[in-house]
Amino acid sequence: MKVAVVGATGMVGQVILQILAERNFPLTELIPVASEKSVGKKIMYKEKSYTVVSLEDAVNRKPEIALFSAGGETSQEWAPKFAEVGTTVIDNSSAWRMDPTKKLVVPEINASEITEEDLIIANPNCSTIQLVMALQPLHKAYQIDRVIISTYQSITGTGVKAVRQLENEYAGKAGEMAYPYPIHKNAIPHCDVFLDNDYTKEEMKLTNETKKILSDDSIKVAATAVRIPVVGGHSESVNIEFKKAFEVVDIRKLLSETDGITLQDNPQVNTYPMPIYAEGKNDVFVGRIRRDFTRDNALNLWIVSDNLRKGAATNAIQIAEYLLEKRFKV
Repeated sequence: MKVAVVGATGMVGQVILQILAERNFPLTELIPVASEKSVGKKIMYKEKSYTVVSLEDAVNRKPEIALFSAGGETSQEWAPKFAEVGTTVIDNSSAWRMDPTKKLVVPEINASEITEEDLIIANPNCSTIQLVMALQPLHKAYQIDRVIISTYQSITGTGVKAVRQLENEYAGKAGEMAYPYPIHKNAIPHCDVFLDNDYTKEEMKLTNETKKILSDDSIKVAATAVRIPVVGGHSESVNIEFKKAFEVVDIRKLLSETDGITLQDNPQVNTYPMPIYAEGKNDVFVGRIRRDFTRDNALNLWIVSDNLRKGAATNAIQIAEYLLEKRFKV
């Protein structure tokens, strides 16, 4: 079982390596891959040193699985080349998510849709993953009509450059800017680029990917995505309108019984999800569950998850684990 990690020196790539080790993923050969400027560098995996290789070198080694976290352009160019030699690519970028010929997978929801022919599998956007983890069991039970989301997203979703910007600003030092404004002591309602409809690309990912994962184009989804000076994970305030009546006690029970979700919902003792608790964990945390008294059959939720883990690396590795069980049978 040869596994290539494309983007191994990046922020998500490093977390992928960490989680592969944590979960004792049964690889026999690790192939760390990065851009030309990083080729020849050394990385550590399970206390062993590995040399970073080029994309071309990695394709020639014909790994069974390639975990991509190197941006959309790299994925567009190289994922098909890996697929041509029989490698299954699990891609973290947005390159293939809305391609109708590619599966967009959250394993707890729709891994069963993966077939032998799927050699490029898309990993959803980080903020979408944690959202649909909570929505899916509720949609199944009560039929969602409309969802309004406001996100409060960690700077780690932007990458190392943003982390450095916050560190520099916190220390009062000048440095390279990842954002058009300071992020320290600020909230920037601008994640990704603005589109013609005045929503950002990040906001439209939440709309479009949610519909695709839940296999229901009738769900109305609108989002506002905000970047905040937090490291540990993304938070989301979510308002849901259902077609069917519900009881809040049943909502809590349903979510508490859903794999991959941890309920933190006891406001009497100040128990609710926060990035400081989610950081370094693989679950999606849900709390502040309460009826929206202004609308019939409406509900408010607060959802938090480590965007580098379940929002990226963990989800990708869970897909790989599903492939091991169903396709490679190691």
